[in-house]
Amino acid sequence: MQGVNFIAIDFETAAESRASVCEAGICVVRDGKVTETRSWLVRPVGNRYCYWNTQVHGIRPADTANAPDFPEVWAEIASYLADCPVLVAHNAVFDMGCIRDSLELYGLEKPDVTYYCSLRAARKIYDFSCNKLDYLCQRFDICCGTHHRAGNDAEMCARLFLREIRDTGWGDLTSMNAYGGKL
Repeated sequence: MQGVNFIAIDFETAAESRASVCEAGICVVRDGKVTETRSWLVRPVGNRYCYWNTQVHGIRPADTANAPDFPEVWAEIASYLADCPVLVAHNAVFDMGCIRDSLELYGLEKPDVTYYCSLRAARKIYDFSCNKLDYLCQRFDICCGTHHRAGNDAEMCARLFLREIRDTGWGDLTSMNAYGGKL
């Protein structure tokens, strides 16, 4: 898939606010191949956690007490976006909301980024009763670690999106424009 370049991204949140990011993960795809996966624990404001969020991802205040805050982690993620300003997320409404709300909270500039949603694509392409990331990855034998950990979910999303591109027969990201937008 020459020319298919994007960064899959995923966030876990500590509380009900989308600006309470406690973990960020990315998976870099160059020419249709996964080249790098990274994740960062992030200290949310006040290091405050909601019980239900912790039940989902298992991240606790002790895990992020000494972690960098969002602006420091975002600076690293932004360095990747400088080379490839294209994001993919499964349920992009949530992940793009995490970015927008966190950038606003910290007074950071919003980058010029295009994004695509592998969930929206899956709903159009496949006829499954469930389109959750872990279900689709199990269905397609995409295994990348623990669900609801940001780096693992970012890589699962990247591999799923590549599968979606192949399954539709589209050779580039512009064909996926119906499943995306601008940050």
